Amino acid sequence: MFRTTMLLAGLLTLALVATPAEAGKYNKKLSIGDPAPVFSDLPTADNKKISFNDLKDKDVIVIAITCNHCPVAVAYEDRIIELTKKYASAPDSRVAVVAINVNTSDADKLDKMVERAKTKGFNFPYAYDESQKIGRDLGATRTPEFFVINKERKIAYMGAMDDNQKPSAVKKKYLEEAIDALLAGKPVPTEETRPVGCGVQYNR
Repeated sequence: MFRTTMLLAGLLTLALVATPAEAGKYNKKLSIGDPAPVFSDLPTADNKKISFNDLKDKDVIVIAITCNHCPVAVAYEDRIIELTKKYASAPDSRVAVVAINVNTSDADKLDKMVERAKTKGFNFPYAYDESQKIGRDLGATRTPEFFVINKERKIAYMGAMDDNQKPSAVKKKYLEEAIDALLAGKPVPTEETRPVGCGVQYNR
């Protein structure tokens, strides 16, 4: 009996050690409440550089993993512009919006990002991470895919911007709901949704 009990205890311990930390429902890398990955000195389409630490005075940070070529990402550009106008355009805003492209195809290189940003009049930093590290660290799989980071620099929301690619058919604005909740000091109503868009083109 004693030997059986010890054996079961040993197997339980082994199972606990061998079981990986649970990730999100859709994100296989991160869970809600995990510390946010950081980035540094990423070149932007307006010939500057941006680091995570540059945003230290913001209560809420929104990171959009996006790109130039994906039609779904392109369809959401106007919505990201409007989101920035609403939450992050004022100098004293408590919110920062940053778009990051990690794809390395010719259509998504920095020179093409510069052209795209000028054509659309992006009002948010559009950064390029050729190393793809921030995309991998976030567990991003789609363009566009959104991550909301709270004042404690933990992941508070991740997934889609809203519930429909057609603007007129949107009923749930997950991203705005998350931002509003954090600014009001309330729980985020929906913490994770399935991202929708083109697959991120990670190099092997």
